[in-house]
Amino acid sequence: MKSSHSISKLFLALYISVIIIGGFAQAQSAEEFTPEVGQAGKDVVWVPTPQTLVDKMLDMANVTPEDYVIDLGSGDGRIVISAAKRGANAHGIEYNPEMVELSKRNAAKEGVSDKAKFFEADLFKSDLSQATVITMFLLQEINMELRPKILDLKPGTRIVSNTFDMGKWEADKIATAEEDCRHYCAAYFWVVPAKVEGTWKMPQGELTLDQTFQRFTGVLRSGDEIIPVRGRLTGYDIIFAAEGKLYAGRVNGNSMEGEIRGISNSRWSATRSNQ
Repeated sequence: MKSSHSISKLFLALYISVIIIGGFAQAQSAEEFTPEVGQAGKDVVWVPTPQTLVDKMLDMANVTPEDYVIDLGSGDGRIVISAAKRGANAHGIEYNPEMVELSKRNAAKEGVSDKAKFFEADLFKSDLSQATVITMFLLQEINMELRPKILDLKPGTRIVSNTFDMGKWEADKIATAEEDCRHYCAAYFWVVPAKVEGTWKMPQGELTLDQTFQRFTGVLRSGDEIIPVRGRLTGYDIIFAAEGKLYAGRVNGNSMEGEIRGISNSRWSATRSNQ
């Protein structure tokens, strides 16, 4: 007959074995999740962006270590991880908790967990204000629903979308990944423009502008003369033509200033009137 001491040791060994086996089974179960192309999500099905297009998208946005990248619908984390490898701080928003955990494991395998973070969240309810770059692979109707929120972000924020555009907000650039990409190979790029619609006072007269996304038209009233104006914005940077002169400068809230190109030592400035 075994001693009580031997029985206690046996039970202890069995208990430890159960804990170890249970922990191993739990870890193995967590590792078993593998996403399937076409699996349903909250708003879209999951289709991975080809790595060649991921690289193209990040190149278009000129992602550097100075950037904060937010990927909307981050899936298995490949865009966030690729941005982190470029030195950027990157943040994935994903509704599927299993995808979030998979992304965290993928980031750990690539050694970028310190820069690549993933959050289970609703992209429509998430704060995007920290982003200098936003990437996404959604449907056009979702892009359109997000468009007002994106246009209210800080001017200069760069936006890149796989395949789907923003309707009448025309892209600043369009590119295609041709190598190792069969489907969903186009990328659309925008820069959030400053808001310049309204009436501005200039030494040259009164400038009235109507804005449609990054483009604007208007008139410069100088005495009895009415001069047509047409121009474009890239973030805070503004350029417009009036009476054969090219005005280039920078918007800063309710003021803007710059130079008249081709005319030596010629500066211009404008202040927005109270609306």
